[in-house]
Amino acid sequence: MARKPTLLIGDSEMEVLNHVWELKEATVAQVQQAILKDRKIAYTTVMTIMQNLSKKGYLDFRRDGVTYIYTAAKDPSKVKKDFLGHLMNKVFKGSPTALMQTLVETEGISDDEIDELRSIIDKLD
Repeated sequence: MARKPTLLIGDSEMEVLNHVWELKEATVAQVQQAILKDRKIAYTTVMTIMQNLSKKGYLDFRRDGVTYIYTAAKDPSKVKKDFLGHLMNKVFKGSPTALMQTLVETEGISDDEIDELRSIIDKLD
């Protein structure tokens, strides 16, 4: 039985989740191959991470013979919004302004990115 989804996940779990989102559906071997482009990782490590993500409610799976095929259990945009909301509340006391100010000051946002952000804000008005 799946546990209640846990909001916080680790870096490796997020890496795996991003690969599953990109692939739409994926086997452990497919995710391992994607990660191997950047770093070494064991098949069993990826398998354990994917099983944990399933238990946490982030991935669903189905069996095809002996192979497990994983898909996103939640919409990626919803997961991202939940994480950002958690970060904003926990670190920035719920202030989107403080979050954005820190982002702009520490990440060296380019003029093009600033223009894009202004455009997004203008569309909200």
